[in-house]
Amino acid sequence: MLHIKKEDQVMVTAGKDRGKTGKVLHVFPDNSRAIVENVNFIKRHTRANPQKNIKGGLVEREASIHLSNLKVICRECGKPSRIGYQALGDGKKVRVCKNCGGTVDK
Repeated sequence: MLHIKKEDQVMVTAGKDRGKTGKVLHVFPDNSRAIVENVNFIKRHTRANPQKNIKGGLVEREASIHLSNLKVICRECGKPSRIGYQALGDGKKVRVCKNCGGTVDK
């Protein structure tokens, strides 16, 4: 089970973008990677394609980053923290902040 989901607010803990925060746009569970908004930009050479209305040249876009380099920002305490799981009475699991004990899910 992954500790990071789409739409989570996360902070980068390692790499060239250490300390930056952003929203998770896409998660790749097979590779344990995620794409985070405004983090880990790369430049790609693209060929123009008039049919798809794509201009050619250098395009900057976000690349994926490994999940081990991300921490979820808790909604209650506002700090980046590790995530635990707590079982509710009706058989559901909720993600819990290890700092304050509050729930991370909406």
